[in-house]
Amino acid sequence: MVEDIELLVTLQGLDLRAGELKKEIALLPKDIAAIEKTLEGHRKRLEANKATLAVALKERKQADLDVQANKQKVEKLREQMMSAKTNEQYRAFQTEIEYCEQAIKKIEDRVLEMMDGLEALEKNVKAADAALKAENGQVEAQKSEARNRSAEDQAKLAAIMAERKGAMEKLTGQGASLYERLCRRYPAGPVITDATKGQCGACHLTLRPQLFQDLRRRDKLIVCESCGRLVFYNPPAIVDEPPMPAAPVQAATRTRQRREAATPATGPAGRRVDMS
Repeated sequence: MVEDIELLVTLQGLDLRAGELKKEIALLPKDIAAIEKTLEGHRKRLEANKATLAVALKERKQADLDVQANKQKVEKLREQMMSAKTNEQYRAFQTEIEYCEQAIKKIEDRVLEMMDGLEALEKNVKAADAALKAENGQVEAQKSEARNRSAEDQAKLAAIMAERKGAMEKLTGQGASLYERLCRRYPAGPVITDATKGQCGACHLTLRPQLFQDLRRRDKLIVCESCGRLVFYNPPAIVDEPPMPAAPVQAATRTRQRREAATPATGPAGRRVDMS
């Protein structure tokens, strides 16, 4: 039964890792779609700016044509004015010429205003075009990286699922069915938790003394009476402290010899003996 508990703990670890990989694999297409959506937004804005620039250039071209047409009209009117036979005809030609010249001035003023906007718009379009090309390269690199990461995750997931299958095959029928049932009940996990301190690690219910004793024996599967999760007992390993090393014999002998040398020799009556 201890082996079943260890297998169940291993299974839960595998399932948690598999769940994380599945989430990442599911998010990768969304990340790529978000990247492409951002790029498409920039592309649309660039196309809109190009369309605005095209309209402005067309308007500028038409303004130049209007100026040219009015100038030609003024020249023609001046020629006709030279052949005027009456003052009224002369004044009529002169009025028409003034009207054309005023029209030319208005158009030229409008062209000057358009030039400032056109210059800024052309600069923005060129900068946006260059930025879009650079961004497109970055996006392609990100998409390639995402695809590689997805392939790696798929390979890892396949290895985990193979390992999970092997662990499930080693489980007893009771352990396997209980684990699968708890996985359906708690899809986000955990389904097996540590209760070494006498409490369920998931719902924190204190186990009854008898149930805790059964858990410590580790001879059967135990579930929490509150949440129904599997609980296990995993006490810390006791490590014996190494014995203190004994003092070297030679060092003890030298110490005794130094003490004897420092003590004066005495006779039977306690008198000091002259050793010379």
